Amino acid sequence: MQFGIIGGGSWATALAKILTDSHHHIHWWIRNADAIRYIQQRRHNPHYLSAANFDTQLLSLSTNAAEVIAACDVVIIAVPSAYVNDILSTLPADTFKGKKIVSAVKGILPESNQLLNEYLAEKFRFPLQDYFAVLGPCHAEEVAAEKLSYLTFSGKDEATAAAIAACFKGDYLNIVVNHDIIGVQYAAVLKNIYALGAGIAHGLEYGDNFLSVYIANAANEMAGFLQKAMQSHAGETDCEKDINYNSSVYLGDLLVTCYSLYSRNRMFGNMIGKGYSVKAATLELNMVAEGYNASRCMYQTNAPIQANMPVATAIYRILWEQVPAAEGFAGIEGILV
Repeated sequence: MQFGIIGGGSWATALAKILTDSHHHIHWWIRNADAIRYIQQRRHNPHYLSAANFDTQLLSLSTNAAEVIAACDVVIIAVPSAYVNDILSTLPADTFKGKKIVSAVKGILPESNQLLNEYLAEKFRFPLQDYFAVLGPCHAEEVAAEKLSYLTFSGKDEATAAAIAACFKGDYLNIVVNHDIIGVQYAAVLKNIYALGAGIAHGLEYGDNFLSVYIANAANEMAGFLQKAMQSHAGETDCEKDINYNSSVYLGDLLVTCYSLYSRNRMFGNMIGKGYSVKAATLELNMVAEGYNASRCMYQTNAPIQANMPVATAIYRILWEQVPAAEGFAGIEGILV
């Protein structure tokens, strides 16, 4: 398989490291030409995961996304959800014909409240059968440090998902294959919201006892949403198979994103809990956490689904309706069980 990666951030860099460590040549799109020259000369990304060194003979780097996509069989899209449309919207409608796409986006497109597969189907008529997702629990920083991590590859076509996943397996990386392509993407969106809330709780000086109850309730709330959401996607996915919402791609990813000090959503939430505005937290951390836009997207997405989501709703109201964080979490206290 010839792999292409669209994205130059930490997660894209981690995936590039995994593939090249397994001796796969990759085509890699990075927006910034200076970053490309730096990688070619110094063998590491100047802005992300500088500890990850590359064999540059295994890299074909380009600022031309269409060129990268044309050169590969499997396209990994690893950019923040807020930038997907900007990067892909100018590409011709037949750009992805005959390709396999792996989403490493872990978010929902804020302009349209769409998962990446929905956007691709609408703009490029891309079939769900050829669409896959790669998810955690897996922090890019631990990949760079070569600490044992697990990736889940999901797709309707489990045989192809397994074949793609096998290219990533290595000394510090184990793989899991999953068929719940819609559910795992929603789970990745929701865990960012709940992790942002965990950060708010920490900033408000709640302790570990509260946080454990909070996360347990968030896990139950997420499972309830996924069950109802799958009913609305009946016919698109193989919903009759049992899904274990306690497995690593659901519960495990939720836990690591809520607890880890690497979690950007947790860091962002911590600042909100300490009294920072969204704008101030964004300037301080030089990023907007995926959970911020996701909280509004999921609030709107759930309107027709009507899953019971008091925790996610409270976080949405803190972030988007200017409910004070302390007041929002006082309300959460009363519904936790």
